[in-house]
Amino acid sequence: MKTMIEIIGDILAEDKAVVVTTILSKKGSAPRGVGTKMLIRKKGSIVGTIGGGLLEAMTIQLAAKVFKTKKSFTEKFTLSDKDASLEGMVCGGNVEIMFEYIDVQTFKKLAPYYRALELREQGEDFVMITKIPDGKKVLNGNDKYLFTRTEFYGAVEEEVESLVTSLRKNFNQIRFDILQGEEKYFVEPFYGLEQLCIVGAGHISQKVALFAKELGFYTVVIDDRSDFSNRERFPSADELHVVSSYAKLPFESMLHNNSYVVIVTRGHALDKEVLAQALKTDAKYIGMIGSKGKRNHVYSLLLEEGFVQNDLDRVSCPIGVGINAQTPEEIAISILAELIKVKRS
Repeated sequence: MKTMIEIIGDILAEDKAVVVTTILSKKGSAPRGVGTKMLIRKKGSIVGTIGGGLLEAMTIQLAAKVFKTKKSFTEKFTLSDKDASLEGMVCGGNVEIMFEYIDVQTFKKLAPYYRALELREQGEDFVMITKIPDGKKVLNGNDKYLFTRTEFYGAVEEEVESLVTSLRKNFNQIRFDILQGEEKYFVEPFYGLEQLCIVGAGHISQKVALFAKELGFYTVVIDDRSDFSNRERFPSADELHVVSSYAKLPFESMLHNNSYVVIVTRGHALDKEVLAQALKTDAKYIGMIGSKGKRNHVYSLLLEEGFVQNDLDRVSCPIGVGINAQTPEEIAISILAELIKVKRS
């Protein structure tokens, strides 16, 4: 699944220009959150969505003006209660959207974009800062800044350097925000790609891996059988691993605090081995397939081994949301629905 930055590059290769729209702030009802982006091409087609309906239609219409003036700006939209009811929302609200005109020449000057691509591929955390345009000038490549815990990319400006120094003090807690100094800046955190580690390569795993890629997860599949964990069965997986035994998995070097672990091996004993190792990691989510009876049996064994109830409380078992799923496809959807819930919480 390509990132928006990669897609911008693809569009520029064909159309030479694109309008990038980003939700900066919202009050009241709005279908999408702050930071949501939508790309608009010259002929009006879009990539992504800011929620559809009237707001999106007005945004696309205004983008036509951006292509003509080549100037970037922000615009506030107000949806009345009547407008909102037509969109299926409870009440109206205000949404501020940033319109950025980017052409090939500008893109080539945006070093932060290129570094962002590299960091996303590496799964590294970074923060993008955009100087909010006022509509009086064309973006010149000096309006974007990117920083990690130790690196900085972009034009050196005293106010931005001060801003970065302040934000770095709580790097892991940075949120979408508008900061006001002599200029206004939009802060966008990009924390490491959500990694989904599926242990067990059966029928359910195939569907989970397939659907997960569409949701943007970096997908890893592990099994102890090469005739199961292979490219033919998992064409969309980012990584495939065949281990000699489930007793020693590469979790220590693989998992991090943005990892989701789905345990779906072929037996209770194997699930228990995997779970014991997963609980020793900082994984954001751990789910295990099975009935409540199986869960209780596995938990009792782990408690005997020295795990405590707080450890077990991290586990979702039975895995997935309760939709009475039966087929591999339905079970996969229930699992991914639970992952989305955790991701958005």
